[in-house]
Amino acid sequence: MQDFSEPRRRLLTRQFALVWVLTFVTFFAAFQLFPTVPLRLRDLGASLAESGRFMSLFTAGSAVGALFTGPLGDRVGHRRLVILSALLFAGFLGAYALLRTRWGFYLLAVPHGIVWSGLLTATMASLAHVLPEDRRADGLSLYGLASPGGVIVGPLLGLWIFQHWGFAPIGAYLALLFLLLGALGTILPGDHPHGRAEGFKWPDATVVAPCLILFCVALGYGALGTYTAQEALALGMQLPSAFLSSMAVGMVVMRVAMLRRGFGRRPIRKLPGMLLGAFAGMVLLAALPGGFFRHVVAALLYGAGYSMLHTLLNAKLLESVDPQRRGSAFGALLFAFDAGIGLGSFGLGWTIGQYGYRAGWALGALALLAALPLALRLGRE
Repeated sequence: MQDFSEPRRRLLTRQFALVWVLTFVTFFAAFQLFPTVPLRLRDLGASLAESGRFMSLFTAGSAVGALFTGPLGDRVGHRRLVILSALLFAGFLGAYALLRTRWGFYLLAVPHGIVWSGLLTATMASLAHVLPEDRRADGLSLYGLASPGGVIVGPLLGLWIFQHWGFAPIGAYLALLFLLLGALGTILPGDHPHGRAEGFKWPDATVVAPCLILFCVALGYGALGTYTAQEALALGMQLPSAFLSSMAVGMVVMRVAMLRRGFGRRPIRKLPGMLLGAFAGMVLLAALPGGFFRHVVAALLYGAGYSMLHTLLNAKLLESVDPQRRGSAFGALLFAFDAGIGLGSFGLGWTIGQYGYRAGWALGALALLAALPLALRLGRE
């Protein structure tokens, strides 16, 4: 049992800051790519429904790849995997800048997604090396500001560049940015004192419930990056990134509030309430009238609820998973999330193409609601 009379270890260290910066830059770059590739595909002749195909293929590659890149990081070292993944990511981005046909994007999407899974699982496992055990929830919440921080500014910049200069400059400069990430990866902390895994290991049964919850969440989330900007442009909104940027603001506000309030001794008990917040945001996106105001209000509420879902589930895994199998556990979680994103982007994209944007958002809300019984059960365990 932990002795709460002992002083808590320092959270803000140089190594923690490095992992935070790596994650911020990764999402800052990725969320310039995700909303602009569908628009580039539309320029190349894709229909509204087809424009979501890149994201479906990308996340399919990430989902399947995560099952193998997670254990691979446990085996060869997470720092090495971060460096290799960042350099390969730069190569894919440079190729996108040169492509002039839709099929080229679809062909590269799957291997690109596999590399993305390696980058995320290895970075997350590296974080586990630098977090004090008695401050995991606090550390994960602070770390969680990195991704929404990137999401706040990434779409704004990416869509602005696309509207003024087209897609090629985005791919070219993001390729250089990921080369920089690869260089930063060389100063990441080494492997955990528990050592590397001795062989390829699948995650254990403790990850099943968190994976199912995240899969349901991702079904609705998968369409947001692809279609909210397109809906905004169709409505004539001056700020097509309004939903994604507002969602990130909601995430940041909730995380700051939770850092001040604290998580208590059983953070996972807060999971059902956060899930209901995200559900309410999707309902408002489907039901409120108007455009800009609807996007901003729905996104703030959705982002506030969604922001803590990953933090709470990751804290649960860090508490219950063998340290030598953390990479495989985070890989399984990423598999569930990306499988949900891919299926959601495809299924909700088809629904949006046939019945309109609001029908797609309503289906996303129902998927969130389906995760609630599992979240309640996990909170009681």
